[in-house]
Amino acid sequence: MAEGRGGSDARDAGMATLDALFARSPIGLAVLDTDLRVLRISTAGPTVRGLREEDLVGRPIPNAHHVVEEKAARDLLRGVLKDGVPVQGRVMRARPPADHGQERLYEISAFRLEERSGTVLGVAMTVVDVTDRERARTRLGILDAVRECVGRTLDVVATCQELAEELVPAFADVAVVEVVDAVIRGDDPPLSPLPRDVRLRRVAFRSNAAGAQPQAYPVGDVRAIPGPTPYSQAVADLRPRTVALRPDLPWLTADPARARAISESGSHSLLAVPLDLRGTVIGLVCLYRARTPGAYDEDDLELARDVARHTALCIDNARRYTRDHTVAATVLRHILPLFPASLTALESAGIARPGEGGSGWFDTIGLSGARTALVAGTVAGGGIQAAATVGQLRTVVHSFAALDLDPEELLARLNDTAALLAAERAAVPPGTPLHREPLTASCVYGVYDPLTRMCTVARAGHPAPVVVHPDGTVDRPDTPAGPGLGSTDRAPFAADHIRLPHGSVIAFAGNAVLASHLTCEKSPLRLAVADGDQPVQQLCDDILYGLPADMEADDAVLLVARTRPFPCDRIATRRLDDEPTAAATARGYARDRLADWRVGQETALNAELIVSELVTNALRYGGPPLELRLILDRGLTCEVSDCSATAPHLRHARTTDEGGRGLFIVSQLSQAWGTRYSPDGKTVWTEQALEPP
Repeated sequence: MAEGRGGSDARDAGMATLDALFARSPIGLAVLDTDLRVLRISTAGPTVRGLREEDLVGRPIPNAHHVVEEKAARDLLRGVLKDGVPVQGRVMRARPPADHGQERLYEISAFRLEERSGTVLGVAMTVVDVTDRERARTRLGILDAVRECVGRTLDVVATCQELAEELVPAFADVAVVEVVDAVIRGDDPPLSPLPRDVRLRRVAFRSNAAGAQPQAYPVGDVRAIPGPTPYSQAVADLRPRTVALRPDLPWLTADPARARAISESGSHSLLAVPLDLRGTVIGLVCLYRARTPGAYDEDDLELARDVARHTALCIDNARRYTRDHTVAATVLRHILPLFPASLTALESAGIARPGEGGSGWFDTIGLSGARTALVAGTVAGGGIQAAATVGQLRTVVHSFAALDLDPEELLARLNDTAALLAAERAAVPPGTPLHREPLTASCVYGVYDPLTRMCTVARAGHPAPVVVHPDGTVDRPDTPAGPGLGSTDRAPFAADHIRLPHGSVIAFAGNAVLASHLTCEKSPLRLAVADGDQPVQQLCDDILYGLPADMEADDAVLLVARTRPFPCDRIATRRLDDEPTAAATARGYARDRLADWRVGQETALNAELIVSELVTNALRYGGPPLELRLILDRGLTCEVSDCSATAPHLRHARTTDEGGRGLFIVSQLSQAWGTRYSPDGKTVWTEQALEPP
């Protein structure tokens, strides 16, 4: 009897426990039969709160729980009945009456009920409201995706498009991103509040609607924000705005185009978030919900703030890069020659486009004796530092070229300068942009002489030139490769002499890939000789257009030159005897030739005096034989050669001296003068500007 009473008490306690659970448990409990109909249900559960149990008993699941995905829930429970495998933590959507039909998320767990004999009785099910948890998880996922995917490029437009793609459809049905137009160009963003006349550019738009989505303004449109509207208020005080959209809102009349787009899209909720950084206005993000139920709440507002902070920082980084790149490109553009020299015997053109991998330059420098120096070089790295290094190296090349140094000697001197620049970089303090950034540069320097048709080339870590001969054959001369500029390799530089018949084309490429492309079968360079009338600049453009898709057009450095015959009637040469009368003979010869060339009177008189002084110096300090050469090109060149290597020295004679003023007079009458050396001696030359006709 005692055991009977104990068993009865245990059953009574169990029933009391079940009654308490079904009556008061905040977790939804339900017992279903084998037809998935309700046998018992907790009316305190989240999906049936406020309903009577007698109204629910006998109703099928999932209808009794107002589940949205009815078929998925039914298949889930039938699977539990059939297999006996419990299901835990399956999230489903429902619209309980207590929440006025608003959609919420519930976690369902179910397991099969069966007797000890194995007879299946039904299914027990628990339901937990996890709406807040899942929405928080979704918001964190959106924020993680934005932090991972937005800002991967240093491009303002690409960053904004990445943001729109991450927010639609995960967080909004329509996303519009607008940025202050000046920010896209790299300028500093304006301070808050945003002045009314500041214009914003629509840079990104995305919608999850099928077909064409109505837009107030197309992407790329630039205009100021009309006000007062939630958009203008958000960029005025830098506080986000959530707005329930209705047709009767008074501010819609301030921007009819936006009002029409909102109406046509069916949007019911707006979240306008400013893109700001340190009190400045960068732009505005507008998010709309149309197909997604529910308005934006405070949690959504906080997520939008975090997303906007990250995006604003990415846009500002891209803006700073754009500004630095613009400054560097501007500096480099002013460093490079605006118009490459197209001289009498040489037509040249070049392309130098800075990129992230490096900056380059090209140059054509007129030298004495109708010769032309051809220069191309690269500096690793981008930005203003690389542009500044390009300017330094280019200046050094011009200075050494004016001294008429041989190509191999010029590169040796240039390498010494690069080594000094590399040492300066190594000594900069930590925190500076150049700290521990080695100087890596290359250069190729060639001198073309149209009178001998020879081009002497030396290179420092630079690809060898490509030559197209008049018969159409393409050649890459085996020019000795010297070490790169600024390297620790102190190997000497060597030069190669390349014969360039009239009508040849020589090209200097900035990297080995581009140089190899110049020699391929479809390279426009192969057609340059056949079409001798094609401008060299057009040839450079055609080479750039023909680059393979996988080859960056940015980092491209190219110098192309086509040789032409120098007019024979513009050169006059006279051998001079080693006699005191040589100066008079030279003056008479120069007078006759300049008269034939119709050189201006003042230039001709000065030239006679220059020739007389140069020949006199050669007689006194040089060695026979002597030769006078006159060249009429971009100016008038007078050259006197002798077989002595003694360098002339300009003196500033005192008032009591009877001599020593010859070279001083020459320097005053000429635009430039200098000395170049050869294995047979030296040549002293002067250049005079021609008088306008």
